[in-house]
Amino acid sequence: MEKEMLGKLERLAAEIRINSIEAIRKVGAGHIGGSLSIADLLAVLYGKQMKFDPKNPQWEDRDRLVLSKGHAGPALYSTLSAVGFFDKSWLGTLNEGGTKLPSHPDRTKTPGVDATTGSLGQGTSVAAGLATGLKMQQKDNYVYLIVGDGELNEGQCWEAFQYIAHFKLNNCIVIIDENKKQLDGTTQDILNPFDIEAKMQAFGFATQKVKGDDLVAIDEAINASKTVTDQAVCIVLDSIKGQGVPFFEEMEANHSVKFDNADIQKATDEALEVLRTKERG
Repeated sequence: MEKEMLGKLERLAAEIRINSIEAIRKVGAGHIGGSLSIADLLAVLYGKQMKFDPKNPQWEDRDRLVLSKGHAGPALYSTLSAVGFFDKSWLGTLNEGGTKLPSHPDRTKTPGVDATTGSLGQGTSVAAGLATGLKMQQKDNYVYLIVGDGELNEGQCWEAFQYIAHFKLNNCIVIIDENKKQLDGTTQDILNPFDIEAKMQAFGFATQKVKGDDLVAIDEAINASKTVTDQAVCIVLDSIKGQGVPFFEEMEANHSVKFDNADIQKATDEALEVLRTKERG
């Protein structure tokens, strides 16, 4: 990756984090942990890999993104705003009555959202259906499916993965955000996922595992996935809940954070200042 492109993606990732945190803080609480853990991934997808047109959100030749872990909607909204689908001012309406940015993505409300998600597991089937339709139309567009590791508790994920693998839907790039925490604790304590990479390989996927904050490695993994012609593909992100912001990374209960005391507000202000420095390059 050229230095100029890497700098662009680093700034985009910082912007996604800043806007996600500010939008959630305005509401007073929200899913910061899982939003921040996919900020780098979203920067690579929307900053380099995906085909889309902000002026024509329903462009037929666009790539599709299915955020199956729909509680990370703030990160997706921040990304869509950053690349021009709607004005940044919308982010201040997150989860308000009548908003176009509900807590979980809704394709009927938000420009750039391709799938309504949030009931965990269902996005996997939606992505499988989208990929099947594109294959039937002999189109070369990609579907990017982002799944949470806690979400893998849902059996529907594994039904969809079996389908994707059986039909060798290599146009559906499955990306599992392994940030190792879910609502009630660590994934290992709640329902041990064991080795997700090995599981996906056993299901028939060509699987890669990369650091979730390594923009270059994520980009290279996507490129490699696109060279696979006779097998389903999966990328496992070795990420951290609250990734990119040490204060939130170190917070024990960081799945959903409440901004309900002065210490959290002060630490958040300090974290945002660091991110703004990165955003300015």
